[in-house]
Parts: sequence; C-alpha cells; structure tokens
Amino acid sequence: MKARTVVFIHGMYMTSLCWEHWIGHFEAAGYRCLAPGWPGRDKPVDLLRKAHPDPELGRLTLQAVVDHIGKLAKSLDEKPILVGHSMGGLVVQLLLQQDIAAAGVAIDSAPPQGVFTLSWPFLRSNWPHINPLVAQDRPIAMSFERFQYTFTNSMPLPEQRAAYDRYVVPESRRVPAQGLTRVARIDFGKPRPALLLIAGSDDHLIPPALIRANFRRYRLPASLTDFREFPGRKHFIIGQTDWKEVADGVLSWLNQRIA
Repeated sequence: MKARTVVFIHGMYMTSLCWEHWIGHFEAAGYRCLAPGWPGRDKPVDLLRKAHPDPELGRLTLQAVVDHIGKLAKSLDEKPILVGHSMGGLVVQLLLQQDIAAAGVAIDSAPPQGVFTLSWPFLRSNWPHINPLVAQDRPIAMSFERFQYTFTNSMPLPEQRAAYDRYVVPESRRVPAQGLTRVARIDFGKPRPALLLIAGSDDHLIPPALIRANFRRYRLPASLTDFREFPGRKHFIIGQTDWKEVADGVLSWLNQRIA
C-alpha cells in the first residue's frame, strides 16, 4: 500500500530542522515525510543567524508562508496530512479550510484572528514581536533568556542551551502581525477535514487555555475536531525529552481518524 504523506510545518524562530526526530519516527511508522522551510528558511541555522538583520526576512509575511506551504500541498499526488507547531499550527488550520489536506494536527498552535487571552505569560512572551512601536520590517532575534521563558521554561538548563544553539533563528515581525488580521481568519463553521489540537500544560507562549478557546470555536458537528493536553510540556513540546509520547499520540490519532 502506498505510504501516506505528512507535511511538517515549523513555527516562528525555528527552521524545519526542529522536526528532525519526528521525521524518522513517522517514517518508521510507514509515512512519507516532507518538512519544507518557510520562504528563505532553507539555509543552515548558523547562516540565518549571521544574516541578521536580513532585509528579506523582514519582508516575510504569514500570507507568504501559507501560500508557500499550500503550493507544495497542492503539487502532491494526494492530499497530505499537515502537522504544524506554533505558527505552523495556525498555518495548518488556515490550509484545512482550503480543502487541500486529508487531516491536520496543530501543536501549541498560534491562535486564529479573534481568539485571544490576556494571561500574563502569553502577553509577556508575545509582546517583543508584536510591539507596534518597532518597525515591522526590522527582524527580531531571540535571546537565550527570552527563549528560556517562552519555549523551555523549567527544562534542565543543559537541554535549554542545547535546543537554543541548535534550532533558534531570527524572525520576521510581519508574520505574527498578520496573525492579528484577516489573513489569519478561520471560518469555524465551514466543513473541513479532521483536526487535532494539542496543548502543553506548561506552555507560556501559547497557554493551554488559548488552545481550548480555539477548540471551542469549531462548532460544526460534521467536521471532526479533537483536543488533547499533554502534562508538563512547554512550548518546545516537539523537542523536549518526552517528544516521542506526543508523536505517538499523533500517530495513534491518525490511525483512528483517517485509517
């Protein structure tokens, strides 16, 4: 039987390298895996860091990311399964309503337009890249201290440092800014393929209450939507020590929902 295709979509401050463990795990389970970088993100992490502040990165928008991944999905000979993390999770939700995927998994997903929280961890984590007082065409670099709070809070220090050194790259301010506009609008009543929303209980950047609020907005009974929260997980849920439990949870859901 032909292998199903999974397209992994990374989030902000990362490249497709963040999926390196998941790709091998899913391939061992019989899936064909693709992990495209966002436009301009097909370079090694060290080169992307050295290029900061990169004018090309400063021009990158959320719409460009959605169009880039959508073009790839449409080019495949079958509708793929989309698995996204953080802003990549929002991209999954936006593409599902275009009817170009077989199913979607949004992990610690950035919220669609109109889904919001005033919790302090969320505001503290997101303010630096949505600050309206800073020019949008000026890319932002993430310090190790900010990465500790937003991605890896309370993880062992050596693991935090290793993750930062291996994966973190500068980011466009236009991507999260468009996340507050109609570019990030979801028609929650529109029929679409099955969707799994995953939250980490200790996530500062995207608190679990925000994922639940997102989940509750999907009100059309005919479109299957599931929610699962993993205890002790930070925003770096796809790379922290117990990532395999989360990956296996996704595989189990796929086996149940689209087998």
